Amino acid sequence: MSITQDMARFALNLQYDAIPETARKEARRFLLDSFGCALAAVNNEDMRAAHRYIVKLGGVPDATVIGSGLRTNAPNAALMNSLLIRAIDYNDIYWKQDPSHPSDIIPAALAAGEKAGRDVRDLIAGILIAYELEMRWCLAATPGVREVGWHHATLTQFVSPFVAARMLGLTEAQTVAAAGISGSSHFTLGGVVAGHLTNMKNTADPMATEAGVAAALLAAENYTGPAEVIEGKEGLYHVLHNVQWSTDTLLRGLGSEWLINECGYKPFPTEALTHQPISAALQLREEHHLTDDLISNVLVKTTKRGADILSDPSKYKPTTKETADHSLPYCIAAALVDGHVLPSSFDEEKLKDPRIWSMLGKITVVADPEIDAMFPGVKRAIVSITTVAGQVYTAQVDNAKGSPENPMSDEEVIDKFTANAEGVMGAEQRARLIDATWALGSRPLPINEFMQLLVI
Repeated sequence: MSITQDMARFALNLQYDAIPETARKEARRFLLDSFGCALAAVNNEDMRAAHRYIVKLGGVPDATVIGSGLRTNAPNAALMNSLLIRAIDYNDIYWKQDPSHPSDIIPAALAAGEKAGRDVRDLIAGILIAYELEMRWCLAATPGVREVGWHHATLTQFVSPFVAARMLGLTEAQTVAAAGISGSSHFTLGGVVAGHLTNMKNTADPMATEAGVAAALLAAENYTGPAEVIEGKEGLYHVLHNVQWSTDTLLRGLGSEWLINECGYKPFPTEALTHQPISAALQLREEHHLTDDLISNVLVKTTKRGADILSDPSKYKPTTKETADHSLPYCIAAALVDGHVLPSSFDEEKLKDPRIWSMLGKITVVADPEIDAMFPGVKRAIVSITTVAGQVYTAQVDNAKGSPENPMSDEEVIDKFTANAEGVMGAEQRARLIDATWALGSRPLPINEFMQLLVI
C-alpha cells in the first residue's frame, strides 16, 4: 500500500466511540479555544477584507462562516474560518520538531461536515484526524522542513484532504486521490514568515486547509491524483531530499496512540518562540515591581532562530501587526511597558506608543549556543533586566503556560475564550456556546445547527 492508503484507512475508519475520552475532551478544548480566537478577529480590517473577497466569490450555501453567518461553498467557508482562527496568532501550537497549528485544519471538518449533513460526533473524529496526522507530520522530518526553508503549510496540504474526505464520506480510492491532488500543488515557501511580514503570514496554512477541501470535492467526482505523492518518483521524499523522512513516524500508532494531548495552547497572541521570554520578562516585572522608567536595558538570550528571524532589524521597527507579533523585541517591550501582551497590544494606535518605542531601544536579543543545543525539545529563554540604579535581575523560563508541561486548566481555557469573544458576543450566547462545545458528542446534534451558535 502507499502511505496515503494507510492514512486514508485511518481517517475513513475512525469513529467517535473508538476515541478515548481524554482525546475527545482535548478536541473540545481546542475547538473552544479556536472559536475564541476566531471571534476576536471578526472585526479586524484584514478579516473584513478577506470576508469581502469570500462574498464576491459567491458559491452554493453549503457551510457557515463564523461571525457573519454567511453561507457559502465548503472551500470558501473553510478558508474564511481558518483565516479567522489564525488571524491574531493566538491559536494552538505544536513544536517538537516542525512547528504547526493543527487547529488551522478544524474548519475543513466544519465546512465539509456541514455540506455532508454530519453530526458533531463526526466533527470530533474530524478534529482528531487533523491533529493526529498533522502532529505526526511535524515529527517525521529531521531536520524539520521549516529548518530548510519551507513553511508548515507544506505539511498541512497532506492532512486537510483526509479530514475533508472523512466528513464527505469518500471511498478509499477517492481519499487517496484527494491526498494526491492536494499534495501535488501546495508547497509553501518559508519566506511568508521572514523579514517584514504581510497578511500572508496568517494565510498560508488556511489556504492549505482550503486546498484539502477542494481536493476532496474534486476527488468525489472521481477525479484522480497520484497515489504515491509522498514516496513515489519526484514525490515529497524525493523533492525535499535535504531532510531525512521517517515513514514509521508518520504511521505509527494511528488510531491507538493519541498525540493531541501533547499539543499546546498559546498564552499570548504571538509567535511561539516569544512565549518563554515574555513569561520571563513579566515574571521579573512583577517580582521586582519594575516600571519601564526604571529599566536601563534588557538582554534576552534565546535560540538562533529567535535572534535571527524574530529579532532582525525589521522587528525593531514594526509598523504592522503581522511584524509586531513576530517581533521578539516588540513583544518584550509591550510586556514590560503594559504588564501584559494581549490582542490589543497590536492595535494600530498601540504600535505607535512612544513608551514601547523607547523600550525597544533598550532591548538586545542574542543567540545562546547552549540554548540552541536544546532546541526544539526545550525552548529556553533567559531574560536579564538592568535597572537605572545598576541592579540586575534574571529569570529563566523553559515551559510557557499552555504547554503540556505547564497546562491550562478548563477554567483557564474558558477564561481565554471569554476574553477573546466578549467584545463581539454577549454573555448569554457565550454561555450557550461554551456549554454546547463542552457537551459535544453527548447527544445527536447536526454540525449546521451547532454552527448557528457562532453567528453574531
